[in-house]
Amino acid sequence: MVHAPEIVLLTRRDCHLCEAARETVGRVAESLGLEWAEQLIDDDADLAERFAEEVPVVLVDGVQRDFWKIDEARLRRTVEAAARG
Repeated sequence: MVHAPEIVLLTRRDCHLCEAARETVGRVAESLGLEWAEQLIDDDADLAERFAEEVPVVLVDGVQRDFWKIDEARLRRTVEAAARG
């Protein structure tokens, strides 16, 4: 990999879809040797307004790539493509 993509999972408290997304993002990032971050939107008015109906949301290098049910294979392809530039 040439570039280590920034992977951020936007979540809310008490979100059952967020639990599954956390596991999926964690598996993909770990398998590719990458770090990832989680950000709660509950305490950020701008993020809460922008993503209120779409959480969980995965951002790769700041671009929204998936939401609600995170597709593991698609996320892997997206991150690998971002890493190649």
